Amino acid sequence: MAIFLTKDSKVIVQGMTGATGMKHTKLMLGDGTNIVGGVNPRKAGTTVDFDGTEVPVFGSVAEAMKETGANVSVLFVPPAFAKAAVVEAIDAEIPLAVVITEGIAVHDSAAFWAYAQAKGNKTRIIGPNCPGLITPGQSNAGIIPGDITKPGRIGLVSKSGTLTYQMMYELRDIGFSSAVGIGGDPVIGTTHIDALAAFEADPDTDLIVMIGEIGGDAEERAADFIKANVTKPVVGYVAGFTAPEGKTMGHAGAIVSGSSGTAQAKQEALEAAGVKVGKTPTETAKLARAILAG
Repeated sequence: MAIFLTKDSKVIVQGMTGATGMKHTKLMLGDGTNIVGGVNPRKAGTTVDFDGTEVPVFGSVAEAMKETGANVSVLFVPPAFAKAAVVEAIDAEIPLAVVITEGIAVHDSAAFWAYAQAKGNKTRIIGPNCPGLITPGQSNAGIIPGDITKPGRIGLVSKSGTLTYQMMYELRDIGFSSAVGIGGDPVIGTTHIDALAAFEADPDTDLIVMIGEIGGDAEERAADFIKANVTKPVVGYVAGFTAPEGKTMGHAGAIVSGSSGTAQAKQEALEAAGVKVGKTPTETAKLARAILAG
């Protein structure tokens, strides 16, 4: 099992013909992802050869879906054009849109998120400014390295891309059901809570690792949700324990004001919900190991 992405997922890439899109399409294909097309209106009707795999290019998301049955889109579209690309995916009602692009204006993210809501939430958005998601051994939609872990029984949800990779590597011998990088921007689509609910419902996930960071109150809200709805063990890590008050970290959403949004406040909220919280990624991995060892 997996959440959101399986071996049966049919993936298209918006922005596939750009340098970043080409690079990561090749890597995703290497991980076994079923990529059925790219989208670029100026190159519609052409194909791109990825080491012997011919991938057709379509003029729109709707056309790609009609021709291939695609149900996932990964977006490598420059920030200025990202809003239009996400809106196009929402209009086509593709079930999952994974927005990798960094540097999208918060106003644009808020606009396409609200548009998805207004259209009845038929399209799940992951990101923006995220590494995407991977179900090891089945499919990889985004930029998570496919060779650092194996299939297993841990579910991972994380705000940080690099910490996603580190946690997957730390626990590579146990493996993951799915790992989801939700992004660290102030406005994102899929949240910690959405992923926690999906992992709770997934029969093949035995333990959940949740990585947050300073700023905002997403982790505190996730703690309330865990307390009320999650029966599986959850291990947490909050990036930014050493950040001074008022410090902005690399992510636009990681802004601390007073005691709200600090790593300490988040740790306390999570521990009150029964989550074991590590002070470092390595310590967090050790906590996960200890729980799984029984």
